[in-house]
Amino acid sequence: MMEFNGKAALVTGGTRGIGAAIVRHLAKGGADVAFTYASAEDKAAALVGELKALGRRALAIQADSGDPDAVRGGVERAASELGRLDILVNNAGIFPSGPVEKVTLEELDRTLAIHVRGVFIASQAALAHMTHGGRIISIGSCFAQRVPYGGVTLYSMSKSALLGMTRGLAREVGERGITVNVIDPGPTDTDMNPADGPTATSELALLALNHYARPEDIAATVGHLAGAGGRFITGTSIAVDGGFSA
Repeated sequence: MMEFNGKAALVTGGTRGIGAAIVRHLAKGGADVAFTYASAEDKAAALVGELKALGRRALAIQADSGDPDAVRGGVERAASELGRLDILVNNAGIFPSGPVEKVTLEELDRTLAIHVRGVFIASQAALAHMTHGGRIISIGSCFAQRVPYGGVTLYSMSKSALLGMTRGLAREVGERGITVNVIDPGPTDTDMNPADGPTATSELALLALNHYARPEDIAATVGHLAGAGGRFITGTSIAVDGGFSA
């Protein structure tokens, strides 16, 4: 079923892991998709090729999600070249970790710039192009719901901010028929957190299910929220975390 035929989407941080899975899922559902990337030009070009092979329009945009001008410019370019913008997925992120005493001001500012300011600016810019049925979906983290060990204070703080933004924005744009939600993934098998990595055993012990998520599991939930099934879901967070927060 081509649920997203005639739709256009922008996914930030779309060249690898969860982001790339979201890009592919939306394209396979019929959407034309633009995505941003920081530096992996070869991966971006390869993904554009995949999408074009599916018969979709595809656009790779080099943009640092910590740069407000680049974020706005990416949204405007996606809307202009695709002719519309129906779906925004705020996925770009980093994973700062370590004792709170060692967090530098630069690290603090960089994390908040990408995880909070960048999401706000992208959403703000996208709303200028969205009509009834628009979707804004942000990728948060299970650490916004539960923090079972130390060293992730900055990360969990930055991801927790997404729920406040989501609730407030959902109230503002609900009358326009636009939904706003955040997905909080648990441990997911990506190059940043491989299922056979050094911390996998300890992370598995925190789950109700004895396995990591695949990026496609997160993408499927994005697809549900972006499609007809998500028409009455807004202003909330959805945990796709294998029971991490149970």
